[in-house]
Amino acid sequence: MNQRVKIEVRGIVQGVGFRPYIYRLAQRFHLTGNILNSESGVAIEIQGTAPDIDSFLRALPLEAPPLAQLHEISTARIDPRIGPSEESAFLILPSTRSSSANTLISPDIATCKDCATELLDPSDRRYLYPFINCTNCGPRFTIVRSIPYDRAQTSMASFRMCPACQAEYDDPLNRRFHAQPNACWDCGPQLELVDRAGAPPPGDPLAETIRLLKQGSIVAIKGLGGFHLAVDAHQPEAVQELRRRKGRGEKPFAIMVRDPSAASELCLLTQRDTASLESVQRPIVLLSKRTAAFDFLAPDGNHLGLFLPYTPLHHLLFANTGLTALVMTSANLSEEPIAIDNREALTRLSTIADFFLFHNRDILLRCDDSVVQNLPGRTQFVRRSRGFVPAPIQLHESMPSILAVGGELKNTICVSRGRYAFLGQHIGDLENLSAYDFFQESIHHLQQILEVSPKIIAYDLHPGYLSTQWAHNQHDTHLVGVQHHHAHIASCMAENQLTGKVIGIALDGTGYGTDGTAWGGEILVADLQNFERAAHLAYTPMPGNAQAIHEPWRMALSHLWQTFGDDWRDHLPPSLLATLPRPAVKLVEQMLHTGTNSPLTSSCGRLFDAVAALACQRLTVSYEAQAAIALEACCDPRTNLGAYPFAIEGAACLQIDARPLFTAIVEDLHHDVAPGIISRRFHDGLADILTEATLRIVQRTGLDHVCLSGGVFLNAILSNALETRLVRAGCTVFTHSQVPPGDGGLSLGQLLIAAHQR
Repeated sequence: MNQRVKIEVRGIVQGVGFRPYIYRLAQRFHLTGNILNSESGVAIEIQGTAPDIDSFLRALPLEAPPLAQLHEISTARIDPRIGPSEESAFLILPSTRSSSANTLISPDIATCKDCATELLDPSDRRYLYPFINCTNCGPRFTIVRSIPYDRAQTSMASFRMCPACQAEYDDPLNRRFHAQPNACWDCGPQLELVDRAGAPPPGDPLAETIRLLKQGSIVAIKGLGGFHLAVDAHQPEAVQELRRRKGRGEKPFAIMVRDPSAASELCLLTQRDTASLESVQRPIVLLSKRTAAFDFLAPDGNHLGLFLPYTPLHHLLFANTGLTALVMTSANLSEEPIAIDNREALTRLSTIADFFLFHNRDILLRCDDSVVQNLPGRTQFVRRSRGFVPAPIQLHESMPSILAVGGELKNTICVSRGRYAFLGQHIGDLENLSAYDFFQESIHHLQQILEVSPKIIAYDLHPGYLSTQWAHNQHDTHLVGVQHHHAHIASCMAENQLTGKVIGIALDGTGYGTDGTAWGGEILVADLQNFERAAHLAYTPMPGNAQAIHEPWRMALSHLWQTFGDDWRDHLPPSLLATLPRPAVKLVEQMLHTGTNSPLTSSCGRLFDAVAALACQRLTVSYEAQAAIALEACCDPRTNLGAYPFAIEGAACLQIDARPLFTAIVEDLHHDVAPGIISRRFHDGLADILTEATLRIVQRTGLDHVCLSGGVFLNAILSNALETRLVRAGCTVFTHSQVPPGDGGLSLGQLLIAAHQR
């Protein structure tokens, strides 16, 4: 006797081949019924014998398409339909809309193996077509306007499918069934190559682009989430010219390589590294440089950021062309958003790029490349964006609709809907009007595709942040200010689904403290509502305020002055003293004496700057964390070199005193101890004192769950050393694996705190 079951599936199930998968599954088990996209995911009705229905339900989650993410499956028995006149087959029905939209949109996904094979098959009708895709790959997030995810709601709406593509699109047994970007040479987007004046050079656009890259030209190439600036990575002169034009003197460039074999020529690869490179998200992966010969690509540090081709166009740039590695850096001027529109790119990038490889499929939202690094036992985000956004983070409980607007640097936004938190793509530093406009675009777009209008907005306490100012300009909303480092710890708690009190170690460059000073070396006792400051690095003046961030020698002088007083010069080796800019040194001394323009900070980032200035003579920096990266890069791999001392003072709130550290460093400098050994002793000493302070708090509170968060934990040496020590001491340590530990994950923590403080 036939039975009928209604099934609701929530998760990423639209635009990923889920409906044809269910269609084939129903046919296999001889079931009738239907499936349609709904605002909650997909709705299915199946009818047949009880054994066949049971087999279908068992198979459903086990054989789902590779891009599908099934978060919840609910079933309910309903009355069967009687007779073949009512239902004789399994049907795929049109999408529906309702007042509540809960569907999830897939991120942009790299070209799948099937499409990559067809791309290079001379017998295939899409041979060498730069926009080949199917339900298992291609653009999603960056081409969608609203939900349901149907072609009419994407930037492909202007391309009318030819009969052959339409037949594929309509066939449930075809790999391109309802693949919204489906297209071919006859009906889809096309390439166009132009020079700075907008004039197309003769010849095939792709072949001419490859020729230009080989001769050392800089080409702006339109991709999935924006333009890249590309040059041949094996031509140092071309790379240096790109640096000069882009104003990026020392910051590392990302390198796209043909395949893992080409990656292994530049860097050392582990199996996990290769798996990260080949994952469907295709992030940039930070890898250890094989030799110093590639320092021109990344002058500071021991790492290169490599990634593999993720669009058909990228594959064609490397297919039998002789190219093996291309610099593919975001197409923008320093700190501006990545360019996405053809005319915009021609206007903004005409002083950088020699040529522009356009296509005529609109990018509806900027989405920069994601960046990850592999640490022992986990993969850590440096930047979470293309390939991962807007996939949600599942929360421990349902939340009201909240918008969190992040901080000032490495900004991301976050929106909650039910049990999901949706972290937006990397926006960057909100330091100019174009970045601020992108910030507002991202808020509008994320709310639109989620169909939510949050009435609660969470923001950082710093009154000068543009994100904070934007929040205060919104009307008819409830505002929740969240302390910066509390948000860091809450973000770690959120992705680990922790709800009770924890000890949180938050280390970063700066965050507005509740006492009006710049915090950044904090140990908190926190839950998702409140926090107590239990320990911190002792305050140090920042002579020149923000100038001390750009000139680390100022922080070194500040620590030396605090350690040795006015005769600090007598303690430095003459060779090091001679490197300091004399007129500026006198001005900084006056600032320290009078306290003028020298705000206090407990920042761990500024501590790294001071040590890097002394050990590596990194006196100035051109990008964030450059000094800390140099200090980490030179660190001696040995771990038995003796840790530098710190001191702990205070009772209710512990203060970690760095004066013993600088006394020891100066002594080593007089004995010409190598920078690598100084770096190792510093890293080990910092890990030791943070462990000691944490264990004192463990003893006082009885807590043993410790969360590590903040941008300093992108430092693999310190992160591994501290985690190892805490685990050995009996603590349970929680770290980040779904969002960055730095400010890119801040909005997630803000959201959770706002939800619990409302």
